[in-house]
Amino acid sequence: MSTSLSLDSLDGLLAEYQDVQAQLSDPEVHSTPGKARRLGRRYAELGRIHAAAQAYRQASEDLDAGREMAAEDPEFGEELPAMEQAAIDALATLQGVLAPRDPNDASDVIMEIKAGEGGEESALFAADLMRMYMRYAETKGWSVQVLGSMDSDLGGIKDAQIVVKAKGDVAPEDGVWAHLKYEGGVHRVQRVPVTESQGRIHTSAAGVIVMPDIEEDEEVVIEANDIKVDVFRSSGPGGQSVNTTDSAVRITHIPTGIVVSMQNEKSQLQNREAGMRVLRARLAAAQAEKREAEAAEARQSQIRTVDRSERIRTYNFPENRIADHRTGYKAYNLDHVMNGELGPVIDSAIQADEKARLAAAVGQD
Repeated sequence: MSTSLSLDSLDGLLAEYQDVQAQLSDPEVHSTPGKARRLGRRYAELGRIHAAAQAYRQASEDLDAGREMAAEDPEFGEELPAMEQAAIDALATLQGVLAPRDPNDASDVIMEIKAGEGGEESALFAADLMRMYMRYAETKGWSVQVLGSMDSDLGGIKDAQIVVKAKGDVAPEDGVWAHLKYEGGVHRVQRVPVTESQGRIHTSAAGVIVMPDIEEDEEVVIEANDIKVDVFRSSGPGGQSVNTTDSAVRITHIPTGIVVSMQNEKSQLQNREAGMRVLRARLAAAQAEKREAEAAEARQSQIRTVDRSERIRTYNFPENRIADHRTGYKAYNLDHVMNGELGPVIDSAIQADEKARLAAAVGQD
């Protein structure tokens, strides 16, 4: 983006701000929760642009007035440097909010955490990761709901799905997706497993998939004829039966072959609803990955990649070390990170991403 900016280019966004504001005042809009939430998120995003544009316009007007007064009274010229700096700062803020953002930043998130290579130790680490994200969510004031989980024999998890939600409408930079989208990939752990009798350090891994939580009435449409629903009896660790009724649900999306199984709830209907929620998120993520792959050269972010097999982070317990392989972040406070103090690690990804987005905006101007 250039160092000068015509406010005329903001007219469309400011007009949209007024339009969304008017829609949100219509009670009928709130009868469709999904639409109201989408409008609320867009209003929060446009609100930042509106405020920054107002601040820049005011600073520019003040500077123009100051120059006129300085022409009549030279002593007033002493005030000009501060006014010029205020205008420069306001412009920089406006440029920042106009830089391309991920449209899902204000969205809530569905996370899938899966054990990988390493057997039981991988399942135990997957459970540690889920607790880490739940504790991090608490520090942000977010709520967490466990949609489903399949436990291992020693108390780990083979596969789990959680929903992380913000409270109310939030600005994009404060959204759950804006923070957790960087967590997708392979998380490697180095430590002595509880199953290791000779104290040797093992390396294993768990996978994390992060997807925006898609509302039922949003862009992903699932036709009834495109899904196959099977019901079965819930099972616990080791395959033992934990339910005497066929309440567990397996949903297969026939066109894509995506399969979602849910068994946490006692009600077949609740398991089906949870499964459909995860299926919508997976389909939306698959569509997004296809779009990203088709436009790889124009991708804005250099932090997230389409390849979910990317090893993004190492958790070294003997050295109490956490290392992010994408941003170069490294610290020796792994015990704190596992207790939910994930902020600095995620901030390193946010900062690298913002730098890439601003560079892309400058290059495209």
